[in-house]
Amino acid sequence: MGKILNDPQVLKAIKGLHLPDDAIVQTDTWMYGTDRDSDIETHKFMQSLLYARAPHNHPDSNQYAFPLPFSPVFDLFLGKVVRIDDLATGGKEDGLAYHTAPERPMEHCVENEYHHDLHKTAPRSDLKPLRVLQPEGPSFKVSDGNCVEWQKWRFRVGFNFREGMTIHDVRYAGRPLFYRLSVSEMTVPYGDPRSPFHRKQAFDIGDCGAGSVANNLALGCDCLGSIYYFSGHLNDESGTPIPAPNVICMHEQDAGIGWKHTNHRTGNAAITRARVLVLQSIITVGNYEYIFAWHFMQNGNVELETRATGILSTHLIDAGKTSEWGNVVSPGVLAPNHQHLFSLRIDPMLDGPLNTVIQEESIPVPQSEEENPHGNAWRVVKTPFETSGHADANPLANRVFKMVNENVTNPISGNPVGYKLIPQPCQLILAGNNSVVRRRARFAEHHLWVTPYRDHEFWAGGKWTNQSLDEVDGVRDYASRRDDVSNKDVVVWTTFGMTHNPRVEDFPVMPCEISTLRLTPADFFEGNPALDVPRSVQEVNGSVLKVEIKLYTK
Repeated sequence: MGKILNDPQVLKAIKGLHLPDDAIVQTDTWMYGTDRDSDIETHKFMQSLLYARAPHNHPDSNQYAFPLPFSPVFDLFLGKVVRIDDLATGGKEDGLAYHTAPERPMEHCVENEYHHDLHKTAPRSDLKPLRVLQPEGPSFKVSDGNCVEWQKWRFRVGFNFREGMTIHDVRYAGRPLFYRLSVSEMTVPYGDPRSPFHRKQAFDIGDCGAGSVANNLALGCDCLGSIYYFSGHLNDESGTPIPAPNVICMHEQDAGIGWKHTNHRTGNAAITRARVLVLQSIITVGNYEYIFAWHFMQNGNVELETRATGILSTHLIDAGKTSEWGNVVSPGVLAPNHQHLFSLRIDPMLDGPLNTVIQEESIPVPQSEEENPHGNAWRVVKTPFETSGHADANPLANRVFKMVNENVTNPISGNPVGYKLIPQPCQLILAGNNSVVRRRARFAEHHLWVTPYRDHEFWAGGKWTNQSLDEVDGVRDYASRRDDVSNKDVVVWTTFGMTHNPRVEDFPVMPCEISTLRLTPADFFEGNPALDVPRSVQEVNGSVLKVEIKLYTK
């Protein structure tokens, strides 16, 4: 933002750092966040974090290796910088103190590049080409602009400003499964208590809009094989449509062994290779990338794979110091601890709109001569949600949540047809119960929420997140009504993500950190739905034997 970088007080502060004459300073603009004093601030602000590009000033140079020790605050209503916040650069020994740096606070920072044109490590030369070939084309087809058919799947693909990619009217072999699937919200609270770092809490969907920052996927190797691209539309401030080309890519990929059995009596093996249909969208929110990929599998599973990558948001730290609030990942560079917490919204319609959510646990039966004389038995305990509410993951009890249609019975098991979700047992929001950080993201207090469907209730963190003080009209409010959710049109929300305490290996660019959620049929079918997948044979899959190695044992 030119108004920030050309502001006289900002220019004066930059001059006081004694940077090289040709240094180029850049800004990352952050939503201002909130704190306990925000109720007296009625303006909308941007908090600017400043960085310098490396001396060669290549446009793709990693600015995050040169963080500046102050932060301008820009008033969006007035259109000007209203103050400059000093940033603490001390270590453990300095507590919350400021102004601990020498006269040249960035002198110990060094280049740390990731771009292929800049990093000094020669690329590996021993990696042979791996090509995905589909000589007869893909197995999917797209009609009516957004209707996808693949194997036994049929669904529609959507895209909007806030959520980005959405999936609608999901059916398998004609049977309805899910009315709508979407990533409803995500929050990224940081754990450095030194002001103004305590205000770093991104709501990358509610504040920014996943659709508005979606990548054009034709520009990189985001998908492989025979690729189909979906485009969307956004709009500018006046409502004029703006094309958003290639924001979703779709392709097939091999997914390893689907099922296998070798008859030990005959030695004959029956095996299939699994194939998965991938719909992928990637968003860039300042320093971070998030990759959202829906996987549709031949066995009826639906998975959401989320990958976090990109570059850490960094602060300056004095030479030779370490911090409790993060990790030093490059000389002078502190990567602060933070969390990535997402909310997936699942709107089921399993063989119809009336569904029930059941918590299911495997509980050991006490040893007794009457019931469990050998102490080896356990019982599956099923507890249905009668009213809207929440629950948490418990892997020690094998806790799963089944979305079932009690009006349709599986003819084999006698159980209601359904799909199950095993919530990810991730750490939930760490901020204190009365902190503004936590109050703004109550959805992240529990792994699972169940609510009845109501029009316009889409946002786990509330409709308005920018500089909010509380989560208003979010999933916690929806659940607190204690509505009847037994055999109703219900919505399930699940929180997932990670606590990211950075490593040196996460810099200068972070390897993908992967989280996967799986929706799995549970007595929905009358057998393995992938039983009819053609068997895998070498002549079909193109595998070749290059070297035969014989193993000997003594």
